[in-house]
Amino acid sequence: MTADRLHLVRHGEVHNPRRILYGRLPGYGLSADGRRMARQSATYVHGLGRAIGGLVASPLQRTRESAEPFTELLGMDPVIDERVIEPTNVFEGKRMSRAMANPANWRYLARPEIPSWGEPYARIVARMEEAMRDVWTRTESGDVVIVSHQLPIWVTHLAVAGLPTRHDPRRRRCALSSVTSFELVGDVWRETDYAEPASTAGAVDVGAV
Repeated sequence: MTADRLHLVRHGEVHNPRRILYGRLPGYGLSADGRRMARQSATYVHGLGRAIGGLVASPLQRTRESAEPFTELLGMDPVIDERVIEPTNVFEGKRMSRAMANPANWRYLARPEIPSWGEPYARIVARMEEAMRDVWTRTESGDVVIVSHQLPIWVTHLAVAGLPTRHDPRRRRCALSSVTSFELVGDVWRETDYAEPASTAGAVDVGAV
């Protein structure tokens, strides 16, 4: 037996008063609104009325905190998986507007299809795919929830849809605490749904790589 459906859940709003690109930096947890968003997301998944057989989270603080409402509702602790973590990025710790104003940083924009400023999209897709298949096959029944980050979720969506992974980061369809759902049909992933159950009006969402 295997899982029935897999939900990639993005973390909630992060406390980021300096509005930097925080990437994998420590100490970036959820804001009060972010905790509310995470709870709304967990309530949405729980409200689908589908049994949940597995819970996975990235090791970063914001994703572990976003998994807490799932633990409370489902009674299971997340398995921490490095493969669903935020990608690396040369602009980590910087404000993007200031970084882009510095000509010394322009060289990092030379090959956006890779991208030249961070972990290759192909590598992100590969590690997400591996993590998804692992939890899918080890879950005997029910759905699986993976709490991850915007870029890994978005490039997974693009890869499953057969689209190029090169994209404009400003146009990702992956809101805070959103839920992107998949099924494995035979040996092929198929996206089944996308939902934005959290109220995100006025949210600060500038830290994703």
